[in-house]
Amino acid sequence: MTTGTPPPTAPRRSRARTFIPLAVAAWVVLEIWLLTVVADVAGGFTVLLLLIGGVVLGAVVMKSAGRRAFRNLTEMLQRMPGQPGATTASPAAPSGSKGNGFLMLGGLLIMIPGLISDVAGLLLLVPPVRAMLGRRAEKSLERRMRTATPGSLSDAFQQARIHRPDGKVVQGEVIRESDTQPDDNPRPPLTP
Repeated sequence: MTTGTPPPTAPRRSRARTFIPLAVAAWVVLEIWLLTVVADVAGGFTVLLLLIGGVVLGAVVMKSAGRRAFRNLTEMLQRMPGQPGATTASPAAPSGSKGNGFLMLGGLLIMIPGLISDVAGLLLLVPPVRAMLGRRAEKSLERRMRTATPGSLSDAFQQARIHRPDGKVVQGEVIRESDTQPDDNPRPPLTP
């Protein structure tokens, strides 16, 4: 006896869930192979020095990018309207605020043991490469925001990006129910 309903099927696995683990495994194998080749040619001590130097350089890059990001955030918050000495105009992003995320990613890639990740991290330290990747990431994000379905999480981000000409972002709805009164007998605090 059958009910006429098809058997439940498992959702299809996305391409990213299939290929990303394979790509990471291939990358790790390639990194290990390349380190063994360099160790055969230059010696194990040289590879050890390269790895230690990569960790130190990556830490320095990440620390400086983090400090720069924090400094830019502090400057922007100090220029917000309502702060002492702030102008009435909307705060503009500091001139050096672009690329901190890519700098931190570059530092992280340099810290990861391996020569391929070191090269990728060093490429992210080059300002034109960071600028190009930033433009591409921004275009990709804008394209995904335009194709977002209403009510999705990306729709919420798109709504947050809408700015008025005066620089203020005011979105929301206030509903006041006048017939409800605050509770006259508040509950006492719970004690252990």
